[in-house]
Amino acid sequence: MWKRLSIVVLLLFWSLHWWGHRSIARAPGVIAPEAPVQAPVRGLKPFTHAGTTITPLANFDLNARVLGAKRYRFDSESDLSPIDLALGWGRMSDSSVLDRIDISQSNRFYFWRTERYPIPRDEIISSSANMHIIPADDAVMAKLRRVRRGHMVSLRGYLVMAKSENGGVWLSSMTRSDSGNGACELFWVEAVDIE
Repeated sequence: MWKRLSIVVLLLFWSLHWWGHRSIARAPGVIAPEAPVQAPVRGLKPFTHAGTTITPLANFDLNARVLGAKRYRFDSESDLSPIDLALGWGRMSDSSVLDRIDISQSNRFYFWRTERYPIPRDEIISSSANMHIIPADDAVMAKLRRVRRGHMVSLRGYLVMAKSENGGVWLSSMTRSDSGNGACELFWVEAVDIE
């Protein structure tokens, strides 16, 4: 009896987990046409958050399609940045393009691969990015927990540099045209909207 009940509970838990993390289907077509908007920071001083000194580098605002959402709980950065979002805009928000690209996230990186490029390689790179998200408060984090692949998100905040008490530095990319190690944005998020 207990064995059956345990199996039922496990299946129920797995079903709820799957349901809450399933991808959202979107019709073909560009749904996030604009690139992120980055502007110089004025009048903001460094501040402390989670035992880390945060230095705002640029105002940052974007509307993008979620290509992947990865939670981190156990790495050394997870206290500061508990979630990475792989985001796409322009033609990287179009289902007819994304259906031909395999996308994954692991170890704080976003990976993509394709047999045949549906759009030029440089456009894939400049129209998508992995962003290490630093939620400004618990309300932002609560919204971010609901984000899943296929959602449209609007995020507003700052690209930042984070310096830990032991002297380690985590620096945001400041361009969308880079790739590889160091190309991710470190994004202090103050506002989130999800569609």
